[in-house]
Amino acid sequence: MLKRLLTVLACVLILSGVGLAAAKKKKTMMSGPVPDKAYLEKLLAGWSTGGSASMAQYYAQGDLLFFDVSPLKYANWQEYQNGTADLLKNYKSFKLTLGDDAQIHQDGNVAWSAATIKEDAVTTAGKHEMATWRWTAIFQKQDGKWLIVHEHTSAPLP
Repeated sequence: MLKRLLTVLACVLILSGVGLAAAKKKKTMMSGPVPDKAYLEKLLAGWSTGGSASMAQYYAQGDLLFFDVSPLKYANWQEYQNGTADLLKNYKSFKLTLGDDAQIHQDGNVAWSAATIKEDAVTTAGKHEMATWRWTAIFQKQDGKWLIVHEHTSAPLP
């Protein structure tokens, strides 16, 4: 009797372990590869072209908050796109470069990144601007694509 009970218990433990491993593998496979530094650099290169309309493909649509250097906030992607388009009109050139401190983390279908970014820009008035900003982005995998659902860009106080 004891031998039979131990055999059943061993089978239950083995099957439980197999089930947990399969569930973990399924979760990882479901989420797909997390955005990496190359993806972050691609985003910054897109912003550096000065065309916010082309960036819509990387952002989730809907009522989602985005915080930029100015103004305080945008309540959705359309506001963000319009506001940044107005801002970028003031520049002849605008380049953003990812800092070497970039970190990317993932949990299932959500990923987040944090980094510093360097701005090197020239205004339409000819003023050369250089700054270092903080940049945090939260991604969610939607329809097989990693989209930004929240972004926060800020500059340290002088």
